[in-house]
Amino acid sequence: MKKLRKVSKLQKDIEHVINCNLAENGSNTPDYILAEYLMGCLAVYEKAVTARDRWYALQTPPNAQDQP
Repeated sequence: MKKLRKVSKLQKDIEHVINCNLAENGSNTPDYILAEYLMGCLAVYEKAVTARDRWYALQTPPNAQDQP
């Protein structure tokens, strides 16, 4: 039995933009797979930003002395 995947509006929009611009042609990868990949990139980036923010809560940001 095939598993249904839940797709957000953002992911559908990304699929549409990829498809309209033929951006999948270079890799010969279906647009929905590329959109899924980009959504994963966004999720990992959010995780990195959260880790960075936690780290800076313990450290003085490098540009803190430049701010008034």
